[in-house]
Amino acid sequence: MKRTDNFQKFVKQKKGSAIKEEIRQDKKREKKERAEAIEKHFAKKRAEKLQRPVQEAPVKKVASNKYAKIKSAPGAITKVVENTSSGETMPVNKFIAHSGVCSRRDAAILVKEGKVMVNGELAIDPGMKVSPADVVKVNGKKITPTKNFVYILLNKPKDYLTTLEDPQGRKTVLDLIKQATTERVYPVGRLDRNTSGVLLLTNDGELAQKLSHPKHEIKKVYEVRLDRALTKGDMDKIAGGITLEDGFVAPDVIAYADAQDKSIIGIEIHSGRNRIVRRIFEHFKYDIKALDRVMFAGLTKKNVQRGKWRFLNEKELRILKFMNQSFVKVNS
Repeated sequence: MKRTDNFQKFVKQKKGSAIKEEIRQDKKREKKERAEAIEKHFAKKRAEKLQRPVQEAPVKKVASNKYAKIKSAPGAITKVVENTSSGETMPVNKFIAHSGVCSRRDAAILVKEGKVMVNGELAIDPGMKVSPADVVKVNGKKITPTKNFVYILLNKPKDYLTTLEDPQGRKTVLDLIKQATTERVYPVGRLDRNTSGVLLLTNDGELAQKLSHPKHEIKKVYEVRLDRALTKGDMDKIAGGITLEDGFVAPDVIAYADAQDKSIIGIEIHSGRNRIVRRIFEHFKYDIKALDRVMFAGLTKKNVQRGKWRFLNEKELRILKFMNQSFVKVNS
């Protein structure tokens, strides 16, 4: 794989201040391009709306209305959801995701493991169509689609598991946000027990599915603290791409995060493979003393202390969903 322009600028011998300035300018340019792309998108939508013919207001019939506004709980974002009386069908894995159990991908695994029942019958196909009138159970518990969608950004500390529960009774990220909402939320993606940083939790199965799927190449940025200085030769090898036991991987950008301490590395990567950052450095016999995710899908932990959380605001959510749909690969 050829080295990108982003890579070339980091391998040159430059002062730390010059590298940091280039990174700042790149981020500033990307932010401006993203804002322009979003504004263009919504300007187009507004123009299309103005061109639509004016229609008379329909007679108010609550029972026949396909959509209903749902009053949100504190911290939840009001979302227009399908009225459960509409009879609309959806794949059972999507039904499970919208019920706040897990992502659609994980829901498909639950189906294949024989843990999902529909109207008393074992579901064997994740694409099986179900309606709101059907009785769907996961691990023996009846579930229903969620109406209030919650989006929580957590600055995860070490020693917390990114799971809903742990048979051994160890601490999980849900212990940190139990005061945030009564809705059943789950983590988007994984951070291992010893990795800290940005973690998104939600009950929006559709968004979780899109942010987790490899084809969308959602970018993550990590700060890595090694047991010793990373040599220039090893950095060049990592930047050019290496082959691990599960295939080839190359970061989008890698650089020394501190010009005075070359054991502190910044790495941007879009691969979602398990423990991928740790395995990259372990491949060259480095031990990772600390690993912190400083950015995920454009979200950062700014103004969120370790172990604390906050809700995403409407603007962040709009950008997140728009970036996921059409902007995610623009800067790849």
